[in-house]
Amino acid sequence: MIARLVWVLLIIAGCGPDDEERKPVRLTVMSFNAWGAGANEGKSIDETLAVIRRFKPDIVGLQEVRRESVPCTSTCPPDGPSAAGAIAEALGYHVYEQREENEALWANAIVSRFPVTRSTPNDLGVVLDAGGMEVAIMNVHLADFPYQPYQALEIPYDDAPFLYSEDGLIDAAKRARGAALDLLMADLDSVGNVDAVFVTGDFNEPSHRDWTARAVAAGRHPIVVKYPSALRLEEAGFIDTYRHFFKDEIASPGYTWTPTTAADDPDDHHDRIDYVFGRGPDLKVESAVVVGEESDASDIGLSPWPSDHRAVVATVILRSTSP
Repeated sequence: MIARLVWVLLIIAGCGPDDEERKPVRLTVMSFNAWGAGANEGKSIDETLAVIRRFKPDIVGLQEVRRESVPCTSTCPPDGPSAAGAIAEALGYHVYEQREENEALWANAIVSRFPVTRSTPNDLGVVLDAGGMEVAIMNVHLADFPYQPYQALEIPYDDAPFLYSEDGLIDAAKRARGAALDLLMADLDSVGNVDAVFVTGDFNEPSHRDWTARAVAAGRHPIVVKYPSALRLEEAGFIDTYRHFFKDEIASPGYTWTPTTAADDPDDHHDRIDYVFGRGPDLKVESAVVVGEESDASDIGLSPWPSDHRAVVATVILRSTSP
């Protein structure tokens, strides 16, 4: 009799059979700066497709799906047609071209197994129907000029001044990308109460979780910098999936910039500037990897590697907020 009463109370409270419908869902999300997806430096779209097929992600935030203009300096508008449609068609995925021109986009597109139900006001993302769950994905490409690691290390990049203090570098980062983050926050607010939200992108800015005192002591970076962009997303409730899974920034630096130069190249500085952020009730990170060329810098190496960035792939477990 007591057991039956408990069961009735559970049903009344909404904790009975409906709970069976709230089963955990596994999603794999990729952020991939595709570097023209075959349009730059004699690469091939087939190489780009091979990377995506290797992981079979549910959602891919693509950046730079058009080629770079020539010459490409601190001012480098996209040129030529987008490869996103061809990528989606070859994969059998849905595609959303982010056509708005603003501070947070540079030839971006979202391809996914799931259909798009609506887009956001600033075109930074969409809401997907993920088998009855609503999942939002924002996909950004933030300004690469001025680039604070170069400013901190006296690496010339056009006319960007060299900077030597944490405050100066934070201020420069905010001026370079703060307006884009404002657009992102507005679009995040616009999606409302969905089951999960992801942010993918080439941020062109390191994380506060990487430029730490430990990293300085190890000779990785010149000074401690609490970079603002990734921090702002964490303050909005997001998990940095890679750094959440690999908590040790020394053992697992996760460099995504760049496979095109040697680690000791005096004219470059390797860093983690590409991300998959996630937010949702009970969201758990099952795995996260940086994938790139076959080298010690990649958690998973593929050859040939088609981009000047490494990609980030995260698999998460989440529960629907809907009965």
